[in-house]
Amino acid sequence: MIFLLSGASHTGKTTIAQKLMEETNISFLSIDHLKMGLIRSGYTSLTPEDDQSLTTYLWPVIKGIIKTAIENHQNLIIEGCYIPFDWKKDFEPCYLAEIRYYCIIFSSSYIRKNFEKIQKYACVSEQRIENAFCIAEALEQNRHNFIQCKKYHLPYILIHKTYSIKDIVETIQL
Repeated sequence: MIFLLSGASHTGKTTIAQKLMEETNISFLSIDHLKMGLIRSGYTSLTPEDDQSLTTYLWPVIKGIIKTAIENHQNLIIEGCYIPFDWKKDFEPCYLAEIRYYCIIFSSSYIRKNFEKIQKYACVSEQRIENAFCIAEALEQNRHNFIQCKKYHLPYILIHKTYSIKDIVETIQL
């Protein structure tokens, strides 16, 4: 089984994936690690700020990893914001049956009430080079993800009042 865990920046994807790995012994791949490896190695001229281009650039590799893991009957958690919302079009039904997708989304009210806390926990799992994340960006990214999940009929976990890694992990059907 492949678990795709998506969401906007700072929604806790990496922390959730690590917790799932600890509880299930299923390995996880952070798309950010793949991205930074390619950028730092010089295999791409893209930068960490090139989000849309990075999705286009990274998705064929991630798609290949997913298919290979499924064909080899391996479980894998893949987390990151570089999973296109129309990802299902790239897989035949036999692959789709082995993929579970979840998008973590913060409601606007949650962001407004908890933005300082969101920023405080931004580097819990990964040390970020700079943390210039602003509330307007958080609101826009989460709003966009909510709209896209609705458009493509994708499951999402909406964080509205409280944020609990334990509750999110329990929601994800392993």
